[in-house]
Amino acid sequence: MTNQKTLYDFMIIGGGILGLSTAWQLQQRYPDAAILVLEKETALATHQTGRNSGVIHAGVYYTPGSLKARFCKQGNAETKAFCREHGIPFDECGKLLVATTEDELVRMQALIQRCEENEIPIEVLDQAALAAREPNITGLGAIFVPSTGIVDYQQITNTLAQLFTQAGGTVQYGRRVVRLEQFHDRVTAYCGDERYQARYMVACAGLHADRLVWMLGYEPDFRIIPFRGEYYRLAPEHNQIVNHLIYPIPNPDLPFLGVHLTRMIDGSVTVGPNAVLALHREGYEKGMFSLSEAFRILTYRGTFRLVLKNFRASLVELKNSLSKRGYLGLVHKYCPQLTVDDLQPYPSGIRAQAVRKDGTAVDDFLFTETARALVVCNAPSPAATSALPIGRHIIERLEKMIE
Repeated sequence: MTNQKTLYDFMIIGGGILGLSTAWQLQQRYPDAAILVLEKETALATHQTGRNSGVIHAGVYYTPGSLKARFCKQGNAETKAFCREHGIPFDECGKLLVATTEDELVRMQALIQRCEENEIPIEVLDQAALAAREPNITGLGAIFVPSTGIVDYQQITNTLAQLFTQAGGTVQYGRRVVRLEQFHDRVTAYCGDERYQARYMVACAGLHADRLVWMLGYEPDFRIIPFRGEYYRLAPEHNQIVNHLIYPIPNPDLPFLGVHLTRMIDGSVTVGPNAVLALHREGYEKGMFSLSEAFRILTYRGTFRLVLKNFRASLVELKNSLSKRGYLGLVHKYCPQLTVDDLQPYPSGIRAQAVRKDGTAVDDFLFTETARALVVCNAPSPAATSALPIGRHIIERLEKMIE
């Protein structure tokens, strides 16, 4: 084995935006420390960080006082400040939550109240005001959230990595952690024939979070259940179809936000995502299947209960995944002029959702700690927006371990 003699001060597993945010801020907090990032891929940010809508969220939906509500609002401002400082393009284009039925108008009132509780500045639009802002969007009213923006989170991650390595940090690629050992004074990570040791470890492994908890010798009280989010990109002639991000009013009984129109930082417009149970942790393509993963997912009591709670919605999501015309129907609620031919292929993403045994989808960021390790167990959206505050929160928890 190699690297047996090197003892790092901190080791971060996972090269997404959370891992690099933590690594960079640790390097700033402890400039003389030896800090290592292990990434199983040959590049950074290739999973949840690089396969999302690229939205800088404002914090509209989240329970007041929750980590999501707090970190999202902080992260919205900090992400933009980071981009300004380092010359990363972003666009504070704003978001419209559009009500298309009377029921949604009623539900919109709860969102307005939530925005007030979370101190998110908004503007409430009636039908005429909505039409004036978005001539191609049909609705009875909307909430305008001006602080929502768009950015390329892979570019942010690569900038964080550059800053981290320039300050003396180390990133190792192609290092898939297959085993962990925790001792009284260190944690050892095994990557094939190599092993890496550190006094303290942080895991930001997304889709593999529960595996890392198991590797540390603990039984997680959740499982990571993967949901594929399928996107389409609109034909280029529709790049100017909207001026803002267009979201539906979410159904509070469902765990996901619904299909939306998203202006991307490259000038294109995407449609999506839906939420389809995947039978592979990294099942980005339809039909991807792993027998062991499918067995793990389908025999977990929490999966069955979650699907049962949302049975009708799950069937609709599956149908619309298989039918492009059905998917288009979700968009027609607020943008009726689009056609099937306007929906062009675009890469899918996977949402790593922590689910309890009772079928409850964990609604907030979740962490597991041991004497020398911290695992980020649930960090779906808005984790990318919140990456800088989450990294700071992780460091605060590490400092308590070090004391």
